[in-house]
Amino acid sequence: MVANHPPGKITAYPDKTIDRAELALRCAPFHLALFAKMRWESVSVPKLAGDLGVNSGYTRYPLSELGVEAATNWLIQVGMLRREVDGQGLTDSFRLTPLGLQLVEKWEAVDGILPTASTVDRVMNWYTRWFRLPF
Repeated sequence: MVANHPPGKITAYPDKTIDRAELALRCAPFHLALFAKMRWESVSVPKLAGDLGVNSGYTRYPLSELGVEAATNWLIQVGMLRREVDGQGLTDSFRLTPLGLQLVEKWEAVDGILPTASTVDRVMNWYTRWFRLPF
């Protein structure tokens, strides 16, 4: 299978961009297994919603489709994900961006799980997400 970027090519991102994306990812209701799968193929909202998302090892707890949309839209805004496009326009599926791929590869190399977000992390992510305050 082919990854989303050419082998050995790493895109440089500003530290604030990486920090914001890492924070959003740690605070998201998803497991690293979901993002590892998104490296190779798109994953649709119905595969993440409800018990199917939990049973597949993608979500930490059952989410409604609206909850999945809200969480993935935030990850799109911070540069981790992109919405898949087909011949008729946008779909309900998502894939990793090059930034997302870099972070997933980083955490897979460390210990294979996303670091746990602290309470301070969650508050910072909430403020950044809802008020768009810079770090």
